[in-house]
Amino acid sequence: MEIRAKIMGIVNLNEDSYFAASRVPDPSDALRRIEQMLAEGADLIDLGACSTRPGSIPIDEKTEWARLQPVLRQVRNHLPNVTCSIDTFRSNIVERAFDEIGPIWVNDISAGEDDPKMLSCVGRLNLPYVAMHKRGTPQTMQQRCQYDDLLQELIRYFQEFDIKSQYAGIAHWIVDPGFGFAKTVEQNVELLHRLDELQVLQHEILIGISRKSFIYKPLGLGPEDVLAQTGEYHRIALEKGVSYLRVHDVAPAKEIINNLNINK
Repeated sequence: MEIRAKIMGIVNLNEDSYFAASRVPDPSDALRRIEQMLAEGADLIDLGACSTRPGSIPIDEKTEWARLQPVLRQVRNHLPNVTCSIDTFRSNIVERAFDEIGPIWVNDISAGEDDPKMLSCVGRLNLPYVAMHKRGTPQTMQQRCQYDDLLQELIRYFQEFDIKSQYAGIAHWIVDPGFGFAKTVEQNVELLHRLDELQVLQHEILIGISRKSFIYKPLGLGPEDVLAQTGEYHRIALEKGVSYLRVHDVAPAKEIINNLNINK
């Protein structure tokens, strides 16, 4: 069966992302990065103005919007047909982004837990929503990695989220199991190899594993050194049935999808 997974290109509008090469705080540079990703085959672009990597301290809402708004205006003026995802846990940012450029995707690392208004906002605006699993905050999550059965707990988590999403009127939501968030290196690897078990949820699955620490730390490398290893993990995930790859490197991800389809 043909793999039809789509690619979400990561554009970090902050100076704190774990992968330095992904940081494009200047709006003009961000526009050029978006154009490059679209040319390489990205299906949608994920704009993140507030870093949420483990250990980070989130910026305030005013600063997040000050970083995001100029780029949204560039997109509106130069790339009006691009599909943008906003990587935020704040409903006010979603509202303001919607007012700025119209329909967007919402990529929320907290699945609505960090802002009680988020789910109702997404439902009211009828936006696609990526719900990610985590525990705690960026400062505490890596101390909360205790699971009896990781995949079964993830399944229960998203089954409970499904009830909340229906109540909020969210018509289209996507599972993100949260690689790197409240999970050890070993648990991330286990999750990768058991991704197909999440199919029981009957929702599309998005993964964000690009150049993450569970890939590079065991090798004694940095995020800039593991493009090939990231690609191998993407191949495994695609064969497990994921629908979206959230990536820093669009062209290599596109090549992996194409090669898998050629070799089927």
